[in-house]
Amino acid sequence: MKPELRVALLGDGFMGKAHSNAWAQAPHFFDLPYRIRRKLICGLDTPLLHQTAAQWEWEETATDWRAAIERDDIDVIDIALPNHLHAEAAIAAARAGKIVLTEKPMANTVDEARAMVEAAAKVPNLVWYNYRRVPAIAFAKQLIDEGRVGQIYHYEAAYKQQWGADASRAATWRMDPKQGGSGVADDLLTHVIDTALYLNGPMKEGVAMAATFMPGRQVDDAFQAMIRFENGAMGAIMSTRFGIGSKNAKSFRIHGANAMLGFHLEKLNNLEFLDFTEPSTEQGVRDLMVTDLKHPIFGNFWRPGHIIGYEHSFIATLAAFLDALSKDEEFHPNFRDGLAVQQVLAGLQQSAASRQWVPLQPSA
Repeated sequence: MKPELRVALLGDGFMGKAHSNAWAQAPHFFDLPYRIRRKLICGLDTPLLHQTAAQWEWEETATDWRAAIERDDIDVIDIALPNHLHAEAAIAAARAGKIVLTEKPMANTVDEARAMVEAAAKVPNLVWYNYRRVPAIAFAKQLIDEGRVGQIYHYEAAYKQQWGADASRAATWRMDPKQGGSGVADDLLTHVIDTALYLNGPMKEGVAMAATFMPGRQVDDAFQAMIRFENGAMGAIMSTRFGIGSKNAKSFRIHGANAMLGFHLEKLNNLEFLDFTEPSTEQGVRDLMVTDLKHPIFGNFWRPGHIIGYEHSFIATLAAFLDALSKDEEFHPNFRDGLAVQQVLAGLQQSAASRQWVPLQPSA
Protein backbone atom coordinates (compact mmCIF):
# COMPACT_ATOMS: atom_id res chain seq x y z
CA MET A 1 0.00 0.00 0.00
CA LYS A 2 1.21 3.50 -0.81
CA PRO A 3 2.28 5.68 2.12
CA GLU A 4 -0.20 8.31 3.27
CA LEU A 5 0.34 12.06 3.36
CA ARG A 6 -1.93 13.99 5.72
CA VAL A 7 -2.37 17.54 4.49
CA ALA A 8 -3.31 20.77 6.25
CA LEU A 9 -4.22 23.69 3.99
CA LEU A 10 -3.84 27.14 5.54
CA GLY A 11 -6.20 29.50 3.74
CA ASP A 12 -9.66 29.15 2.23
CA GLY A 13 -9.74 31.99 -0.29
CA PHE A 14 -9.06 32.07 -4.03
CA MET A 15 -5.76 30.20 -3.75
CA GLY A 16 -7.23 27.90 -1.13
CA LYS A 17 -9.73 26.82 -3.76
CA ALA A 18 -7.00 26.29 -6.37
CA HIS A 19 -4.92 24.23 -3.95
CA SER A 20 -7.93 22.25 -2.73
CA ASN A 21 -8.71 21.31 -6.31
CA ALA A 22 -5.11 20.22 -6.90
CA TRP A 23 -5.07 17.95 -3.85
CA ALA A 24 -8.45 16.50 -4.85
CA GLN A 25 -7.78 16.04 -8.56
CA ALA A 26 -4.11 15.04 -8.77
CA PRO A 27 -4.79 11.38 -7.86
CA HIS A 28 -7.28 11.14 -10.75
CA PHE A 29 -4.81 12.27 -13.43
CA PHE A 30 -1.46 11.06 -12.08
CA ASP A 31 -0.31 7.79 -10.55
CA LEU A 32 0.82 9.46 -7.36
CA PRO A 33 3.33 7.72 -5.09
CA TYR A 34 1.23 8.64 -2.04
CA ARG A 35 -2.33 8.36 -0.81
CA ILE A 36 -3.55 11.89 -0.12
CA ARG A 37 -5.65 12.59 2.96
CA ARG A 38 -7.17 16.05 3.06
CA LYS A 39 -7.05 16.25 6.83
CA LEU A 40 -7.58 19.91 7.73
CA ILE A 41 -8.36 23.30 6.23
CA CYS A 42 -7.72 26.43 8.26
CA GLY A 43 -9.29 29.87 7.82
CA LEU A 44 -11.33 32.57 9.48
CA ASP A 45 -14.46 31.41 11.28
CA THR A 46 -16.86 32.30 8.48
CA PRO A 47 -19.38 30.39 6.37
CA LEU A 48 -16.77 30.30 3.58
CA LEU A 49 -14.48 28.07 5.63
CA HIS A 50 -17.15 25.46 6.25
CA GLN A 51 -18.43 25.70 2.69
CA THR A 52 -14.94 25.16 1.29
CA ALA A 53 -14.30 22.25 3.63
CA ALA A 54 -17.53 20.55 2.58
CA GLN A 55 -17.08 21.23 -1.12
CA TRP A 56 -13.52 19.87 -1.26
CA GLU A 57 -14.01 17.17 1.38
CA TRP A 58 -11.55 18.37 3.99
CA GLU A 59 -12.09 16.27 7.11
CA GLU A 60 -11.76 19.08 9.66
CA THR A 61 -11.77 22.85 9.92
CA ALA A 62 -9.72 25.06 12.22
CA THR A 63 -9.17 28.76 12.82
CA ASP A 64 -5.73 28.68 14.47
CA TRP A 65 -3.11 27.90 11.82
CA ARG A 66 -0.31 27.93 14.39
CA ALA A 67 -1.95 25.10 16.32
CA ALA A 68 -2.51 23.20 13.08
CA ILE A 69 1.22 23.27 12.35
CA GLU A 70 2.01 21.69 15.73
CA ARG A 71 -0.31 18.72 15.24
CA ASP A 72 1.42 15.33 15.07
CA ASP A 73 -1.16 13.96 12.65
CA ILE A 74 -0.21 16.43 9.89
CA ASP A 75 2.62 15.71 7.42
CA VAL A 76 2.21 18.53 4.90
CA ILE A 77 1.53 22.23 5.44
CA ASP A 78 0.23 24.02 2.33
CA ILE A 79 0.21 27.80 2.80
CA ALA A 80 -2.37 29.90 0.95
CA LEU A 81 -2.55 32.75 3.47
CA PRO A 82 -2.14 36.48 2.70
CA ASN A 83 1.42 37.37 1.71
CA HIS A 84 2.54 38.82 5.04
CA LEU A 85 1.95 35.47 6.77
CA HIS A 86 3.90 33.27 4.35
CA ALA A 87 7.26 33.57 6.10
CA GLU A 88 5.97 33.10 9.65
CA ALA A 89 3.88 30.08 8.71
CA ALA A 90 6.54 28.45 6.53
CA ILE A 91 9.30 28.86 9.11
CA ALA A 92 7.10 27.44 11.86
CA ALA A 93 6.10 24.50 9.67
CA ALA A 94 9.69 23.75 8.68
CA ARG A 95 10.85 23.88 12.29
CA ALA A 96 8.09 21.41 13.12
CA GLY A 97 9.53 19.05 10.51
CA LYS A 98 6.65 19.37 8.06
CA ILE A 99 6.77 19.24 4.28
CA VAL A 100 6.13 22.88 3.32
CA LEU A 101 4.39 24.35 0.28
CA THR A 102 3.73 28.08 0.04
CA GLU A 103 1.99 30.42 -2.34
CA LYS A 104 3.85 33.14 -4.18
CA PRO A 105 5.25 35.62 -3.56
CA MET A 106 7.37 33.56 -1.21
CA ALA A 107 7.71 36.47 1.22
CA ASN A 108 7.40 40.24 1.46
CA THR A 109 11.16 40.83 1.87
CA VAL A 110 14.46 39.23 0.92
CA ASP A 111 15.34 38.80 4.59
CA GLU A 112 12.14 36.83 5.16
CA ALA A 113 12.86 34.69 2.11
CA ARG A 114 16.40 33.95 3.29
CA ALA A 115 15.06 32.95 6.70
CA MET A 116 12.61 30.60 5.00
CA VAL A 117 15.38 28.97 2.96
CA GLU A 118 17.47 28.48 6.09
CA ALA A 119 14.58 27.06 8.12
CA ALA A 120 13.54 24.66 5.35
CA ALA A 121 17.04 23.42 4.49
CA LYS A 122 16.23 19.90 5.71
CA VAL A 123 12.57 19.59 4.70
CA PRO A 124 11.02 19.26 1.23
CA ASN A 125 9.62 22.57 0.02
CA LEU A 126 7.82 24.19 -2.89
CA VAL A 127 6.77 27.66 -4.03
CA TRP A 128 3.58 27.62 -6.10
CA TYR A 129 4.91 29.22 -9.29
CA ASN A 130 2.41 27.03 -11.10
CA TYR A 131 2.86 28.51 -14.57
CA ARG A 132 6.04 26.48 -15.04
CA ARG A 133 3.71 23.48 -15.40
CA VAL A 134 1.51 24.93 -18.14
CA PRO A 135 2.30 22.51 -20.99
CA ALA A 136 2.91 25.31 -23.51
CA ILE A 137 5.44 27.00 -21.20
CA ALA A 138 7.10 23.67 -20.43
CA PHE A 139 7.31 23.03 -24.19
CA ALA A 140 8.89 26.45 -24.71
CA LYS A 141 11.51 25.46 -22.13
CA GLN A 142 12.09 22.19 -23.99
CA LEU A 143 12.60 23.98 -27.31
CA ILE A 144 15.06 26.41 -25.71
CA ASP A 145 17.01 23.60 -24.02
CA GLU A 146 17.17 21.65 -27.28
CA GLY A 147 18.75 24.63 -29.04
CA ARG A 148 15.80 25.23 -31.34
CA VAL A 149 15.65 28.91 -30.39
CA GLY A 150 19.40 29.50 -30.39
CA GLN A 151 21.03 32.46 -28.68
CA ILE A 152 18.30 34.58 -27.13
CA TYR A 153 18.47 38.27 -28.04
CA HIS A 154 15.22 39.64 -26.60
CA TYR A 155 12.91 38.53 -23.79
CA GLU A 156 9.69 40.53 -23.42
CA ALA A 157 7.03 39.66 -20.86
CA ALA A 158 3.99 41.18 -19.18
CA TYR A 159 1.23 40.32 -16.74
CA LYS A 160 -1.79 42.59 -17.12
CA GLN A 161 -5.05 42.71 -15.21
CA GLN A 162 -7.66 45.47 -15.08
CA TRP A 163 -9.33 45.20 -11.68
CA GLY A 164 -7.11 47.85 -10.05
CA ALA A 165 -8.99 50.55 -11.92
CA ASP A 166 -12.09 49.72 -9.87
CA ALA A 167 -12.00 52.00 -6.81
CA SER A 168 -14.41 49.72 -4.96
CA ARG A 169 -11.70 47.03 -4.73
CA ALA A 170 -9.73 49.11 -2.22
CA ALA A 171 -10.85 46.95 0.70
CA THR A 172 -8.97 43.84 -0.43
CA TRP A 173 -5.86 42.83 1.53
CA ARG A 174 -3.88 43.06 -1.71
CA MET A 175 -4.20 46.86 -1.46
CA ASP A 176 -2.75 46.92 2.07
CA PRO A 177 1.07 47.17 1.98
CA LYS A 178 1.33 45.52 5.41
CA GLN A 179 -0.43 42.41 4.10
CA GLY A 180 0.07 42.33 0.34
CA GLY A 181 3.51 43.89 0.01
CA SER A 182 4.31 46.55 -2.54
CA GLY A 183 1.35 45.89 -4.79
CA VAL A 184 1.32 44.63 -8.35
CA ALA A 185 5.06 43.95 -8.26
CA ASP A 186 4.68 41.41 -5.45
CA ASP A 187 1.44 40.04 -6.85
CA LEU A 188 2.01 39.71 -10.61
CA LEU A 189 5.58 40.70 -11.47
CA THR A 190 6.87 37.84 -9.32
CA HIS A 191 5.22 35.41 -11.77
CA VAL A 192 6.84 37.26 -14.68
CA ILE A 193 10.26 37.11 -13.01
CA ASP A 194 10.00 33.41 -12.17
CA THR A 195 9.02 32.46 -15.73
CA ALA A 196 11.87 34.59 -17.09
CA LEU A 197 14.42 32.95 -14.79
CA TYR A 198 13.03 29.53 -15.74
CA LEU A 199 13.21 30.13 -19.49
CA ASN A 200 16.14 32.52 -19.91
CA GLY A 201 18.29 32.20 -16.80
CA PRO A 202 19.67 34.71 -14.28
CA MET A 203 19.34 38.46 -14.62
CA LYS A 204 22.45 40.64 -14.40
CA GLU A 205 21.16 44.21 -14.02
CA GLY A 206 18.02 46.26 -14.43
CA VAL A 207 16.34 49.64 -14.22
CA ALA A 208 12.70 50.06 -13.24
CA MET A 209 9.86 52.45 -12.60
CA ALA A 210 6.58 52.12 -10.73
CA ALA A 211 3.33 54.05 -10.83
CA THR A 212 0.25 54.45 -8.64
CA PHE A 213 -2.68 55.74 -10.67
CA MET A 214 -5.42 55.70 -8.01
CA PRO A 215 -5.18 58.72 -5.65
CA GLY A 216 -4.57 57.74 -2.04
CA ARG A 217 -3.56 54.18 -2.84
CA GLN A 218 -0.48 52.99 -0.91
CA VAL A 219 0.70 50.30 -3.31
CA ASP A 220 1.94 50.35 -6.89
CA ASP A 221 -0.62 49.87 -9.66
CA ALA A 222 1.95 49.29 -12.40
CA PHE A 223 5.61 48.32 -12.57
CA GLN A 224 7.96 47.88 -15.50
CA ALA A 225 11.66 47.32 -16.02
CA MET A 226 14.43 46.92 -18.56
CA ILE A 227 16.69 43.95 -17.89
CA ARG A 228 20.09 42.71 -19.00
CA PHE A 229 20.28 38.94 -18.61
CA GLU A 230 23.51 37.14 -17.81
CA ASN A 231 23.35 35.44 -21.22
CA GLY A 232 23.45 38.88 -22.88
CA ALA A 233 19.77 39.05 -23.80
CA MET A 234 17.89 42.32 -23.46
CA GLY A 235 14.66 42.15 -21.49
CA ALA A 236 11.54 44.22 -20.95
CA ILE A 237 9.09 43.12 -18.26
CA MET A 238 6.02 44.73 -16.75
CA SER A 239 2.94 44.14 -14.65
CA THR A 240 -0.16 46.23 -14.16
CA ARG A 241 -3.60 46.18 -12.58
CA PHE A 242 -4.67 48.95 -14.97
CA GLY A 243 -4.35 46.92 -18.18
CA ILE A 244 -7.83 47.79 -19.37
CA GLY A 245 -9.06 45.01 -21.63
CA SER A 246 -6.87 42.41 -19.92
CA LYS A 247 -8.50 40.23 -17.29
CA ASN A 248 -5.58 37.85 -16.75
CA ALA A 249 -3.12 38.44 -19.57
CA LYS A 250 0.26 36.89 -18.77
CA SER A 251 2.44 36.74 -21.86
CA PHE A 252 5.97 36.50 -23.16
CA ARG A 253 7.78 36.73 -26.48
CA ILE A 254 11.30 35.44 -27.04
CA HIS A 255 13.41 36.35 -30.07
CA GLY A 256 16.40 34.08 -30.65
CA ALA A 257 18.93 33.47 -33.40
CA ASN A 258 16.94 30.51 -34.73
CA ALA A 259 13.35 31.07 -33.68
CA MET A 260 10.66 33.17 -32.02
CA LEU A 261 8.38 31.91 -29.25
CA GLY A 262 5.24 33.60 -27.95
CA PHE A 263 2.76 32.71 -25.21
CA HIS A 264 -0.51 34.21 -23.93
CA LEU A 265 -2.10 32.84 -20.76
CA GLU A 266 -5.60 33.64 -21.97
CA LYS A 267 -4.89 31.10 -24.74
CA LEU A 268 -2.80 28.80 -22.56
CA ASN A 269 -3.01 25.73 -24.79
CA ASN A 270 -1.17 27.52 -27.59
CA LEU A 271 2.45 28.46 -28.26
CA GLU A 272 3.53 30.75 -31.09
CA PHE A 273 6.58 29.46 -32.96
CA LEU A 274 8.51 30.83 -35.92
CA ASP A 275 11.44 28.81 -37.28
CA PHE A 276 14.00 31.30 -38.63
CA THR A 277 16.10 28.48 -40.10
CA GLU A 278 13.45 27.80 -42.75
CA PRO A 279 13.69 29.48 -46.17
CA SER A 280 12.44 33.05 -45.96
CA THR A 281 9.64 32.24 -48.39
CA GLU A 282 8.29 29.66 -45.97
CA GLN A 283 8.70 31.47 -42.66
CA GLY A 284 5.61 32.33 -40.68
CA VAL A 285 4.33 32.23 -37.14
CA ARG A 286 2.76 28.88 -36.32
CA ASP A 287 0.10 28.74 -33.64
CA LEU A 288 0.98 25.39 -32.09
CA MET A 289 -1.65 23.55 -30.09
CA VAL A 290 0.35 22.08 -27.21
CA THR A 291 -2.20 19.34 -26.68
CA ASP A 292 -0.43 16.24 -28.00
CA LEU A 293 0.42 13.19 -25.92
CA LYS A 294 4.09 13.78 -26.75
CA HIS A 295 4.03 17.32 -25.38
CA PRO A 296 5.25 17.86 -21.80
CA ILE A 297 2.65 17.23 -19.07
CA PHE A 298 -0.42 17.25 -21.31
CA GLY A 299 -0.60 13.48 -21.79
CA ASN A 300 -1.51 13.04 -18.13
CA PHE A 301 -4.82 14.80 -18.71
CA TRP A 302 -6.78 14.21 -21.91
CA ARG A 303 -6.49 12.95 -25.46
CA PRO A 304 -4.93 15.15 -28.18
CA GLY A 305 -6.76 18.39 -28.81
CA HIS A 306 -8.86 18.25 -25.64
CA ILE A 307 -7.76 21.50 -24.06
CA ILE A 308 -6.95 22.11 -20.41
CA GLY A 309 -7.32 25.15 -18.15
CA TYR A 310 -5.77 27.26 -15.41
CA GLU A 311 -6.45 24.72 -12.66
CA HIS A 312 -4.44 21.99 -14.39
CA SER A 313 -1.19 23.89 -13.79
CA PHE A 314 -1.70 23.47 -10.03
CA ILE A 315 -2.51 19.78 -10.42
CA ALA A 316 0.62 19.20 -12.52
CA THR A 317 2.80 21.18 -10.10
CA LEU A 318 1.62 19.12 -7.16
CA ALA A 319 2.07 15.82 -9.00
CA ALA A 320 5.63 16.72 -10.01
CA PHE A 321 6.45 17.72 -6.45
CA LEU A 322 5.12 14.47 -5.00
CA ASP A 323 7.04 12.45 -7.58
CA ALA A 324 10.28 14.23 -6.65
CA LEU A 325 9.47 13.77 -2.96
CA SER A 326 9.07 10.01 -3.38
CA LYS A 327 12.43 9.79 -5.17
CA ASP A 328 14.22 12.09 -2.71
CA GLU A 329 15.03 14.41 -5.62
CA GLU A 330 15.26 18.19 -5.60
CA PHE A 331 12.13 19.89 -6.88
CA HIS A 332 11.84 23.21 -8.70
CA PRO A 333 10.56 25.80 -8.00
CA ASN A 334 11.66 25.46 -4.39
CA PHE A 335 12.43 28.01 -1.69
CA ARG A 336 15.81 28.83 -3.22
CA ASP A 337 14.07 29.60 -6.51
CA GLY A 338 11.60 31.74 -4.60
CA LEU A 339 14.48 33.60 -2.96
CA ALA A 340 15.98 34.29 -6.39
CA VAL A 341 12.71 35.92 -7.46
CA GLN A 342 12.62 38.05 -4.30
CA GLN A 343 16.23 39.16 -4.87
CA VAL A 344 15.45 40.31 -8.39
CA LEU A 345 12.26 42.04 -7.23
CA ALA A 346 14.07 43.84 -4.41
CA GLY A 347 16.73 45.06 -6.83
CA LEU A 348 14.13 46.40 -9.23
CA GLN A 349 12.23 48.11 -6.42
CA GLN A 350 15.50 49.73 -5.35
CA SER A 351 15.98 50.91 -8.93
CA ALA A 352 12.47 52.35 -9.11
CA ALA A 353 13.20 54.36 -5.96
CA SER A 354 16.66 55.55 -7.04
CA ARG A 355 16.00 55.83 -10.79
CA GLN A 356 19.32 54.09 -11.38
CA TRP A 357 20.49 50.83 -12.94
CA VAL A 358 21.15 48.26 -10.22
CA PRO A 359 22.76 44.79 -10.13
CA LEU A 360 20.30 41.91 -9.83
CA GLN A 361 21.44 38.93 -7.82
CA PRO A 362 21.38 35.68 -9.81
CA SER A 363 19.78 32.45 -8.71
CA ALA A 364 21.70 30.77 -5.90
